[in-house]
Amino acid sequence: MTSDRTSSQASDVGLSRRNFLASSVAVGGGLVLSLSLSFSGSEAAVAEDFVPNAFIRIGRDGQVVLTMPYVEMGQGTYTSIPMLIAEELEVSLNHVRLEHAPANEKLYVNPMLGVQATGNSNALRGGWKPLRQAGATAKAMLIAAAAKRWGVDAKSCRAQDGEVFHAASGRRLKYGELTIEAAQAPIPKEVALKPPEEFRLIGTPAKRLDAAGKVNGTATYGIDVRPAGVKVATLAQSPVFGGKLKSVDDTAAKAIKGVRQIVRLDDAVAVVADHMGAAKKGLEALKIEWDGGDHAALSTQDVARELEQATLKTGAVAQNVGDADKAIANAATKVEATYQVPFLAHATMEPMNCTVHFRRNECEIWIGTQAIARVQAMAAKAAGLPPEKVIVHNHLLGGGFGRRLEADGAVRAVEIAKQLDGPVKVIWTREEDIQHDLYRPYWFDRLVAGLDKDGKPIAWNHRFAGSSVIARWLPPAFANGLDPDSTEGAIDLLYKFPNFHVEYVRMEPPGISTGFWRSVGPSHNVFVTESFVDELAAAAGQDAVVFRRALLDHNPRARAVLDLAAEKAGWSQPLPKGRGRGISLQNAFGSLLAQVAEVEVAKNGSVSVHRVTCAMDCGIVVNPNTVQAQLQSGIMYGVTAALYGEITLKNGRVEQTNFDTYQILRMNEAPTVDVHLINSSEPPGGIGETGTSAIVPAIANAIFAATGKRLRKMPIDVNQLKQPA
Repeated sequence: MTSDRTSSQASDVGLSRRNFLASSVAVGGGLVLSLSLSFSGSEAAVAEDFVPNAFIRIGRDGQVVLTMPYVEMGQGTYTSIPMLIAEELEVSLNHVRLEHAPANEKLYVNPMLGVQATGNSNALRGGWKPLRQAGATAKAMLIAAAAKRWGVDAKSCRAQDGEVFHAASGRRLKYGELTIEAAQAPIPKEVALKPPEEFRLIGTPAKRLDAAGKVNGTATYGIDVRPAGVKVATLAQSPVFGGKLKSVDDTAAKAIKGVRQIVRLDDAVAVVADHMGAAKKGLEALKIEWDGGDHAALSTQDVARELEQATLKTGAVAQNVGDADKAIANAATKVEATYQVPFLAHATMEPMNCTVHFRRNECEIWIGTQAIARVQAMAAKAAGLPPEKVIVHNHLLGGGFGRRLEADGAVRAVEIAKQLDGPVKVIWTREEDIQHDLYRPYWFDRLVAGLDKDGKPIAWNHRFAGSSVIARWLPPAFANGLDPDSTEGAIDLLYKFPNFHVEYVRMEPPGISTGFWRSVGPSHNVFVTESFVDELAAAAGQDAVVFRRALLDHNPRARAVLDLAAEKAGWSQPLPKGRGRGISLQNAFGSLLAQVAEVEVAKNGSVSVHRVTCAMDCGIVVNPNTVQAQLQSGIMYGVTAALYGEITLKNGRVEQTNFDTYQILRMNEAPTVDVHLINSSEPPGGIGETGTSAIVPAIANAIFAATGKRLRKMPIDVNQLKQPA
């Protein structure tokens, strides 16, 4: 990874002190500092029975314990967030220990989502200022306590390496020796945060704090939990969305050794056994009849046809500048296209699972979730209990990608556990996981643009139809027919168009629930917009980079990213026949990213992605190792979507069942990924999802460069690219 150039300076967008809550209380001789990411604002108060939200605790042994309001699902959050605390608190990273935050929607709210959840690549963005303030506040109180004991001015003391040091006398006190006095110290009204030039940790390549446990097997995921007496269950749900269980013959299943109980639900049946092997055998032995209901004849073609028709009608206006229709009517060149992207599954390495112990007046849950408070609320409803009677223990996630923002797996487990005596771990098979996902929506887009006589774009008109995940998941955020997820990447483009119009038509597929998928709205919109910009460049007879660059005079940051990607990829260098380079540029999740994909198209139409060059301006880089890893990860996820990703329906049923029919990118297919970061003083942007949304149009544009064929529908259809014999 390299850092190549410096972007323009910008003011630090900060948060005031009232945006976080700092509270202190002596608990067993320890100093407890609590900070809220809710931005609700409250002054510190001593309380004997203090329940912190996101908090720092410093024990008598000097150990710093950070209770995390976010979750770790492979994105490096459990390293980058502690780096913020450790930086301001002047401790080494290995002095910070983490604890999962409990469910508490009020105290642990994600400031950028308005709910307690980890997603949308915003954990670091949301915690950047409040968590540093928390560390700085703790440091100030420790210094004040030491100064009081020594009878000196606090300004003559400084913190370093977990100690307070008085230079004039050479005296030192470890943090653990100051906890009782520091707990009684007044909370400062203001604290100074370190300027970037004084950072010791932030910006350095820190090793992952969670890596050792994952390597030696001590890390605990939801699927690893084994409370005493736990049984294992697996289930079959109606293969048609909205269908019901008609009948089941469980005679053969009950005869299998280890099978303990068959649980029937309205639309599912579960086999409870001593272990997963017996549960699977029992499930296979069941003779089940289903009532498919209203959607038993649904096909992917039906969904696509409805969406296409929807784009012929007007929708909610997401953005309007000038008069696009008039400008297009008078344009020298008119360019039109339609695009489609399919349903996609999440296919996390760890399949859906949840362990539940249901008791008459209490329900205990062990799970790995991105939205613990949502799990608690929905599980409580299923259990018929008040939320405070549902205890949820969160764990590491073996992949999330948005799938574990949903609580359906926990609800299912509670429904099963209610019919049992004792705890039960419900594990979905891979087939059940893929065929009962909450899929990335199917989208249909219709675009028209106009160019003047010199090939300069003068108008852009974009209308698209598809499902709104936000409308289901967070109804208050869906207003006037629009939501920020569905439109991100389609509006506020980096390019400047004098006439610009975007409409969204909400159209829910019958019976199919959709969900957030890695890179959410931009995973759809960036493919469409960056592919269509490429079409405009071709219509104008211009190079794709030159065409884009001319539209970025007003945005030097974006132009710097574009230039760096093109330079490092050797954009103007010739390639062998059958190979091509394609570029994409996006502003998503608070980061600017350009990618150049180099692909090869074989005579049989198969596509190989050989190299991907990334240039990113993500603001201040906290951990460059994480940035590189997440860009690589996101790109692999996106390449999978471009080459193979598609969930299809036939007779109301999902046709894909496992990794043989829902193919994932293989190791031998993985491209080389080069990452180049631009030095920036802007606050940190998001990383985890950016690579996924940017790579798909880069690949599609590279295919056009190699073959002259424009692909407007994903995944890639090799038959369109196959050369005649």
